Amino acid sequence: MKSTATAIPLEKLLEQLPETFSVADRELIQRAYRVAEEAHREQKRHSGEPYINHCIAVASILSDLKVPPEVIAAGLLHDTVEDTPITLADIRRDFGDTITALVDGVTKLTHLPRVSRGDQHAENGDNGVEEEPLIAPALLGRKEDIVAETLRKTFLAMGEDVRVMFIKLADRLHNMRTLSYMPEHKRKRIAQETLDIFAPVANRLGIWQIKWELEDLGFRYVNPEKYKEIAELLTEKRPDREAQLETIKENLVKLLEQNNIKAEISGRPKHIYSIYKKMQKKDKAFDMVRDVRAVRLIVPDVPSCYAALGVIHTTWRPLPGEFDDYIAAPKDNYYQSLHTAVSYDDKRPLEVQIRTHEMHLNAEYGIAAHWQYKEGTKHADKNYENLINSLRSKMEWGSDVHDAAEFVESMRSDVFQDRVYIFTPRGDIIDLPAGSTPIDFAYHVHTDIGHCCRGARVNGKLVPLYQELKTGDQVEVLTAKRGTPSRDWLNVNLGLVRTQRARSKIKVWFKKQEDEQNLAQGRDSLEKELQRLGLKDINFEKMARDLNYKTPEEMFIELGNGDLSVNKIIKQFSQHEEADEIFEVNPSASPATSTNAIEVVGLKGMLSSMARCCNPMPGDQVVGFITRGRGATIHRQDCPNILQTKDRERLLQVGWGHVERTYPVPIQIKAYDRQGLVSDISILLSDESINIADVKVNVNRSMADLRLIIEVKDLTQLSRILTRIESLPNVMEAHRTNPG
Repeated sequence: MKSTATAIPLEKLLEQLPETFSVADRELIQRAYRVAEEAHREQKRHSGEPYINHCIAVASILSDLKVPPEVIAAGLLHDTVEDTPITLADIRRDFGDTITALVDGVTKLTHLPRVSRGDQHAENGDNGVEEEPLIAPALLGRKEDIVAETLRKTFLAMGEDVRVMFIKLADRLHNMRTLSYMPEHKRKRIAQETLDIFAPVANRLGIWQIKWELEDLGFRYVNPEKYKEIAELLTEKRPDREAQLETIKENLVKLLEQNNIKAEISGRPKHIYSIYKKMQKKDKAFDMVRDVRAVRLIVPDVPSCYAALGVIHTTWRPLPGEFDDYIAAPKDNYYQSLHTAVSYDDKRPLEVQIRTHEMHLNAEYGIAAHWQYKEGTKHADKNYENLINSLRSKMEWGSDVHDAAEFVESMRSDVFQDRVYIFTPRGDIIDLPAGSTPIDFAYHVHTDIGHCCRGARVNGKLVPLYQELKTGDQVEVLTAKRGTPSRDWLNVNLGLVRTQRARSKIKVWFKKQEDEQNLAQGRDSLEKELQRLGLKDINFEKMARDLNYKTPEEMFIELGNGDLSVNKIIKQFSQHEEADEIFEVNPSASPATSTNAIEVVGLKGMLSSMARCCNPMPGDQVVGFITRGRGATIHRQDCPNILQTKDRERLLQVGWGHVERTYPVPIQIKAYDRQGLVSDISILLSDESINIADVKVNVNRSMADLRLIIEVKDLTQLSRILTRIESLPNVMEAHRTNPG
């Protein structure tokens, strides 16, 4: 059926453009529109509307950010090279190099580049030019890898011109606004990618108005039940809250006027995802999240910020732990504001933000505010340059990472996640990603210090090298005179190195070793791991082919120099082999499953147990009954005890969670006996949600021999468990054994 949707007129976009745009600027945007409209003329979106509507919507979002005209023109043209016969050469001819670079930066790859090793050259017709090895061979030929490679291309283009990311964010925002028209199987993947990558990118660039909308839209599709629950609670309480806020604003205006402080006061918007994150972080119900009632004060200057804060704190009691001074100590995206929470007249919490007009502009538009400032203001330009230089320095290792998926994961972990600020013994401040370890710190200070790192003191105390650093820690690295990195540092199961910056430097060191040494070490490490996992008669030829290597030797060399990890091989092997064969399970035997998988609607972490009277099993219709002191007991809905109960208010709606298949695996642990050994192993397995089906302990002359049967989901989990057990004090080895 033909859609009746019509194209959005260009006039609507032109009316929205900033008044500062010249006649030439507007003519450029009109030319870009005409080219895009002609190129996409026959194309429709999933909604049935003309494709040009998407291009105008992207340009409109960019116009709201008040970016330069060439960025808006590139926004109109952003899909032409990808989806139409128009080429980059056409764009360059008609619009010049700047717009061409912006369009190229956001254009998806339609295929992966070929990988060249030393003996591979271009085919006929490619002028004999050898291509760069952009991605690891294990990543070739899969759709996810094109996505990862495209993201890496965009991130690297952002390093050259941050405006590339403005276009990408505007494109993603409009796609999220229209995500309901996409096939259902794609929605959750796109939404999760938005929460994992694009919302954090907007946050790093300080573009709050795009960040919050991406988060709310992503959350809506990733967790629709919780989104709907919070949205309904907000709607239900909105009339009361709005009336309360009007009264609060009136009282604040009078209070500040009495103290000669001019301020614009508004209610702060409530965003569903931020409320959810606070509920999760503080493990509190909706009513206990403080910023459900919040106001924002915009004052003329910085002294007025602190004056207003003083008046508010002397009028209402500040709540402990709720004050943050982001003016004296700005966030790493240069966000500035005072945050506090007080106990208001009704004894309920009220959150207050206080900032200047300039700070508000920076908070709303982030790095895009650089183009909005008038002459005479240099502060924003300084912040812009600092943020650009900071992003470039964090991405300096990008040229060393040939695995596109690894590069994207590194951007997510090293560049766009939260930061911690660590002190050196001399008092210098080092900015690191949250979760960093002493080894990450050592490599950030200097590559040679990282190579020679053998220990660390944090705040004067010796700590293990896997300890996570926290803001304010003072770290002293203990080094050897002639140290070298350990291959264990690249083992993700040990958690010794968390940042890609450090990981890349370690890999570079190993690459400098001779191929024969890397081959021998790579083969040795893989054989030891396979032996530990109880895997025999492995066909290395097939394993190498599955990972897109020509020979096992190539695979061993890359394993030895750090380009390939044992974990990736085990994961790939697990995906290519039948789990029943790996774990030697009889297909006719009933699979082991986890039955303690109950979700209690509306409550988090409630203790639950299975009722013995009806013994519910996964798949049964069940109901919860609140007991005194034992949480919720889970019954079948047709259980006589439930049907006869008169305490209907103690019934809970419950449902089975995701029940995964597990496999019983016998393992052996050899250790020097010590007090608490079995307890430490049990706690470790409990932390990993591993069920212990059987345990036998034999102690002979201070040597402990433990035989366990544990239930695991796959080889990757088994490998991680064995590695973690071997890292416990006094444990010599842990490996899988033959059944019986």
